[in-house]
Amino acid sequence: MAAFAFPSWVGHLERRLPEVAVTLLLAFLWGVVWSSDPATADMPAIRLVYGLRHCSGRVEVFHNGTWGTVCDDDWGIEDARVVCWQLGCPFAISAPHRAHFGRGTGPIWLDDVKCKGTESTLSQCPAKPWGEHKCNDGEDASVICSEARLVNGLIPCSDRVEVLRNQEWGTVCENGWDMNEARVVCQEVGCGKALAAPGGAKFGQGSGSIWMDEVNCTGSEDSLSECTATPLAEDSCGHNKDASVECAEQTEVRLVNGLNQCSGRVEFLRDRLWGTVCDDDWDLEDAKVVCRYLGCGAAESAPQGAHFGAGSGPSWC
Repeated sequence: MAAFAFPSWVGHLERRLPEVAVTLLLAFLWGVVWSSDPATADMPAIRLVYGLRHCSGRVEVFHNGTWGTVCDDDWGIEDARVVCWQLGCPFAISAPHRAHFGRGTGPIWLDDVKCKGTESTLSQCPAKPWGEHKCNDGEDASVICSEARLVNGLIPCSDRVEVLRNQEWGTVCENGWDMNEARVVCQEVGCGKALAAPGGAKFGQGSGSIWMDEVNCTGSEDSLSECTATPLAEDSCGHNKDASVECAEQTEVRLVNGLNQCSGRVEFLRDRLWGTVCDDDWDLEDAKVVCRYLGCGAAESAPQGAHFGAGSGPSWC
């Protein structure tokens, strides 16, 4: 059977670190707003307004000297993914519709945004011309992004936990750290089932601030920032007690554009984004694995050449 080499979210993050670093330099916190600076950006700036934390809120873009909103027509996780990356927030968790964070008051600048999820900025995504729309502010688009990341692990989804606060990444103390917290983190960063919640800086000591101590999650939260925590008392924790997680690397498979549920173009969910598989060396042995995984019985054929149509996302080759 042909071997697959799927890129891990860690590798994807490493490739985009220069972009994220530049974005963070252009980003500033303004009250309840997390945005890129329109005075220094080379393209329309973007910000999140009225969210409960830095990486969530109503999406607004700066155009013709005015901040305006984005219509939620066709708004989805791929669009949210681009916004989160543009603002230096690692992952998109959801893409709420219907003015989830309140109605805007300015112009509606973008409508029918159709990102692939791989663009660097929202302005690179196909959309109607600026200012053309069929919406009202009750349809303002929003995003909820992760404020957690995993760093320094040798394998995907097993790493030291870091959280974003005040535009600075810092670690989490192991005091009170257990599987409930690990479940939340593994889900938030797009990995699979939580396997362990090690402390003692198992994946190396971080540097800088320790942002959270005595974290207490139920395990059902969407983000670690939704869990209760206590302010770090002086000398109560050092980086030798940095918390980590070990998660199962998540892979989901689906068949698209087929005649039934057991035929179609093969797509994999990686980094919260659906992508296709190259047909190099693709054969019946590979198809057998997919069919078995989906409970579809024996594989009959393994078509190549985009037999069920070309995909629009990344190719996980």
